[in-house]
Amino acid sequence: MAKTQGCCLEALPSKFDMLEEASRGTVWGIASSIDIYDCDPQTIRNKEKIKEFVKKLCDLIEMKRFGETQVVHFGEDERVAGFSMVQLIETSLISAHFANMTETVYLDVFSCKPYDVSIVEEFSKKFFGGKSCITNVKYRY
Repeated sequence: MAKTQGCCLEALPSKFDMLEEASRGTVWGIASSIDIYDCDPQTIRNKEKIKEFVKKLCDLIEMKRFGETQVVHFGEDERVAGFSMVQLIETSLISAHFANMTETVYLDVFSCKPYDVSIVEEFSKKFFGGKSCITNVKYRY
């Protein structure tokens, strides 16, 4: 498991690390959680921008989307209010919550198809205009 603060990309396992593990038959999938802080409020509060993000991310990491991207705004408590997103992919799913009050994105990508977490982290931080992030990666066995 790798944890980075401030997007320290070189510390994250790459697609090739997972492929090596998978070739030994030990890894079933990879789960990454990327918390992106101080994001652009106009982007994280825009349903269409969130859908655009999903399409571009899936294209970038070569994941095939299954069905439409679901984006719903909810939250009675202002502390957690914001959009939530779910996108099924053929190899599992991508989800996120966009917290309005803190301007934070909580992004999760889980797939049994290898992907480079550092690419997801870098693209997501840039797309949402984040200033820093913390990424956790876990192989699923």
